[in-house]
Amino acid sequence: MTAATADRATPRQADKQMHDYPMKAATKAFAGTIAVLDGGWAAPGRTATGLVAVGVFEKYADNSAGANGDITGRIRSSVYRFNNSASADLIAMSDVGSDCYIVDDNTVAKTNGSSTRSVAGKIVNVDSQGVWVAIGPGGVH
Repeated sequence: MTAATADRATPRQADKQMHDYPMKAATKAFAGTIAVLDGGWAAPGRTATGLVAVGVFEKYADNSAGANGDITGRIRSSVYRFNNSASADLIAMSDVGSDCYIVDDNTVAKTNGSSTRSVAGKIVNVDSQGVWVAIGPGGVH
């Protein structure tokens, strides 16, 4: 293998960004919020360890009266803007390229909160409205 000496058409799997995951029992998720796998079941993001961030819920999913897997949640992995945490956990431009951590279903933080938070994804950019995060499987982060 050698380094490129000209432009390159690099393949990508854009169609692999949408996934349907079985929902965790007694959960409800709003469209546009962080989606995680909790023991293999889709659920909204929250402060907890062992969660796997897989993307953002595409639409409202209500399994609040159901058992594990009674419904599926439509989840898309990509780069999304979430709310920025505050104080010592505020994410800045100098943090671009680093992991960020799930605070709740729409907020990310700079630190793992003394080992209480799961990774949300990679910080892509920061602006006055929040933090852009590459989130999900399939090489988006």
